[in-house]
Formats: sequence, C-alpha cells, structure tokens
Amino acid sequence: MSQDKVFIIIPAFNEEPAIGGVIDAVRAEGYEDIIVVNDGSLDKTSEAARAKKCIVLDHLINRGKGAATQTGMDAAKLLNADFVVTIDADGQHNPKEIHKLLNPLFDETADVSLGSRFLLNQDIPKSKVLANKIGNFLTFLFYGASSSDTQSGFRGYNRQALQKIATTFDRYEFESEVIYQARVHQLRMKEVPITVTYSNYSKDKWRGLEHMNVAQNLTNGFSMLFRMTIKSITT
Repeated sequence: MSQDKVFIIIPAFNEEPAIGGVIDAVRAEGYEDIIVVNDGSLDKTSEAARAKKCIVLDHLINRGKGAATQTGMDAAKLLNADFVVTIDADGQHNPKEIHKLLNPLFDETADVSLGSRFLLNQDIPKSKVLANKIGNFLTFLFYGASSSDTQSGFRGYNRQALQKIATTFDRYEFESEVIYQARVHQLRMKEVPITVTYSNYSKDKWRGLEHMNVAQNLTNGFSMLFRMTIKSITT
C-alpha cells in the first residue's frame, strides 16, 4: 500500500521538548503526511512543530486530547486520507510500530486497530495501569464494550472508520467513545500489541512522583465518570 495516503496525527499540549523528535522519528519510517494539533499549548510546541515543515493546526485554548485528535481526524478527511494513525506527542510510542497498526487495515481484516500496552509483558507505571483499569471499567459500564487498553492513543483507522467515527468528548473519554462508535457502526476492531517507553520526561511531565500520579488518575477517573454520566443523560 502506498504511504502517500497515510496521515499521522499527533495531538500535542505543552510538548515543546519532545515534539520535534517524535516528528523526526515518524519521518524516519517514511511517513511524510503528518498533522500536529497544538491544543492551546503555553510553550513553543507550535513553533517547534512548524520548524519541522509538517501541517500544524492550533487550538486557541486547551480543549483536551479528544478535541485535538478529532480536529486532526477532520483535517485528514479533508485531505482525502485513506488511512490514519494517531500517536502521542511525548515519545512514549515507537514510530517503528506504526506499520503494526496499519497492517490489519491494509489487509482488510480490521477497520480500526487498537494499540495495546497490555498484550506484552513490559514495565508500565502503576499510575498508568490504574488509569487504564478505570477506563476499561467505565467503557464496559457505559458502552458494554471491552478492550485490554481502552485508553491507548496509538491507533489506526481506515477510510470507512475515518468517515463514520466522530467523537464528541473533548478529553480522555474520547478513547472509550471511539470503541463505542466503532461498535455501533459495526466496524471491525483488532488489538495490536505495542511497546511503550516511559522516559523521565514523560513520567515527570504532569507532576513527577508516582503517588501524585495515582491521585491525579483517581481524580481524572471521577471526572471521566461524571462527564460520561452527564453525556448519557443528555443524549
């Protein structure tokens, strides 16, 4: 399959130290069509991405990872993408594994490929494990859908999925909403084992200490529960 119609979407918030390296690593794998969505960063994320000569879209305010990802998906549709892969901006995902997300789409065995950190035996911070367990539980509770890694941001979509999935949650609930919408639209989903690298930068980015990350994820979990409940009541 030609990579000319493969777009890589990178939602980014305050990722000035990492975004350039992520873009370089993606390009090293042969992917030239890269969309960075700068989600209202307070640092020079946008400037760093523009210096790499890729497409950069700016949110004037921080709306959340879900909104940033959907902006990237909408742009990819306008640019007639055949396939899209979303990847995090902090360097935790390995661009060498993009092909693993694309293969099930290329061979037409899946419409959506879900990267999973939990299909391989690897060292994952307790706070990340906790956040995923909360997300898995809420995804099953609200949507009756399951995955070993409902909160992974490393995912692939074919054109059919790109046209049918349109998330409405602005923040991390959108990861679960994607799985729900894929199920509603009868899109085929396949989990793909991925590796992750939690560098000092990525681990320290939001506060640093592990116990503080656990507390933050519990808070995020309750916020996620509240927003998903409100959404289910009002729709």
